[in-house]
Amino acid sequence: LLLRWRRRRGLWRKVKEARQRQERSLVQMETSVRRFREQHPSVNMTSILSLPLPELSKKLRDGSLPPEHVFYTYVGKALQIATETNCITEYLQESETQLRNAKLTGKLGLLYGVPVSIKDSIDCEGHDSTLGFIKNLNKPAAEDSVVVQVLRRQGAIPFVKTNVPQSLISYDCKNLIFGQTFNPLLYTRSPGGSSGGEGALVGGGGSILGFGTDLGGSLRFPAAFCGICTLKPTGNRLSKKGVISGVLGQKAVTAAVGPMAKDVESLALCMRALLCEDMFSLDSTVPPIPFNEEVYSSTQPLRIGYYETDFFTMPSPAMRRAVRETKQLLEDAGHTLVPFELVNVDYAIFNFCVRGIFTDGCASFLRNFEGELDRGGMGLLLWLAKSPNWLKTVLSWIAKPFVRSISSLSQQQWDSTSTPLTTSLFPPQEFRHQFVAQWKKLNLDVMLCPMLGPALSIGYPEKLSVAVSYTMFYNALDFPTGVVPVTMVTDEDEEELKGYQGYFQDWWDRTLAKAFRGSVGLPVAVQCVALPWQEELCLRFMKEVETL
Repeated sequence: LLLRWRRRRGLWRKVKEARQRQERSLVQMETSVRRFREQHPSVNMTSILSLPLPELSKKLRDGSLPPEHVFYTYVGKALQIATETNCITEYLQESETQLRNAKLTGKLGLLYGVPVSIKDSIDCEGHDSTLGFIKNLNKPAAEDSVVVQVLRRQGAIPFVKTNVPQSLISYDCKNLIFGQTFNPLLYTRSPGGSSGGEGALVGGGGSILGFGTDLGGSLRFPAAFCGICTLKPTGNRLSKKGVISGVLGQKAVTAAVGPMAKDVESLALCMRALLCEDMFSLDSTVPPIPFNEEVYSSTQPLRIGYYETDFFTMPSPAMRRAVRETKQLLEDAGHTLVPFELVNVDYAIFNFCVRGIFTDGCASFLRNFEGELDRGGMGLLLWLAKSPNWLKTVLSWIAKPFVRSISSLSQQQWDSTSTPLTTSLFPPQEFRHQFVAQWKKLNLDVMLCPMLGPALSIGYPEKLSVAVSYTMFYNALDFPTGVVPVTMVTDEDEEELKGYQGYFQDWWDRTLAKAFRGSVGLPVAVQCVALPWQEELCLRFMKEVETL
């Protein structure tokens, strides 16, 4: 007991030191901004913050806007948003050195002088990638991830790292080290996750371009909850070298690195910058496919599949209305809309996604929590994983009448003698081929889908893991998927929500209805999907939705 007490005391000391570093980071940001304002009192920071990324980038490159004016403007705004939402974990002080050296390089990349924010799990040299785990504190990365290296070569200035939920396997944003991150639109709401710090910072205007990762919606939830845009590319379109995974070794569900911004044109500019020779030479596993400008700028009418529900998680009234209104606008603009029916989503989620990620009996995931002080809302999952197989089977049968598809999480999926993660072949290629065949049969270009929303109240995402069905489905398929906000919750939506029962009328459905309530005025988004490696077409579709 004494040894355990001493060990826990040591862990709490590490947590305290990390929080002190976070506080010092904010003080450093405040000092730097105050010094700049004293030296440049006439800089109009409001006008700089109002510029969209393409226009800002143009002014930086042609010299009409000094990089230091932009940098310290965003440091000041980021400090404000961090104070309100607790989204920043660390200030990258070397960014000030990079800023001073920017003019000396002579090369003006596409993102020259643009301050960018980076998710905690993406390596930046000399800084921790904690994933919310105490064991990862004081273990600074030896080098930048490839994405960060390419950003620097394109002239971008990474200036902060942002908060994540413990383990990344959550669409909220809370961990024991840095605490809860709040939604900048309404502080009682979650910012989404696991790229929740990015969502809050970009959504609040404290970063013009952010970078996160997506395993089951980790880019798309924060974008939808905070009212911004994002693109989850095909898994290997952008390098994941130097990006830390929440479940090391799993191959079942494809993760991706992607950008977050206020508008689609900013995402397109970012992809142009990243899909360059530097990316392809630094990571030879990334296919050398440069950005296809012709596809993105095309004005040809599109043939668009659409659906309002996946028949597993009943959409909120606002979600359904968002798809219907967007469909009508697209039809009025001359595009062809074709109904698309999803089948067996519950089977895909439980058997390909959940079973695939934890196909080693949860052993890899469990190792992350060894020696930690907190389990970040994962207590039930971890307890189930450690339980004997006979108990899991009994519990699944007991719970089956009350909770949907719970029998899918029975002994066969949690068996600790299951397939090692590194040899997992989920999802079967046949599943993917069948979906593509259905897509091709309808001769579709892209797909319009619902996106979970509005933002759930804090504390609800950890209770509602099944609600990832709309997003994780496209990680399993490894299709590029973007999010565009299209409407806001109305009083009529709120009134209609009173009749929400869900498809199963179980505990999850009743809890989801509670989580949606009181959301008038919050943004609601849709998902835009394309076939693998067609990010440019996906962005073109997103741009069309955004414009309409």
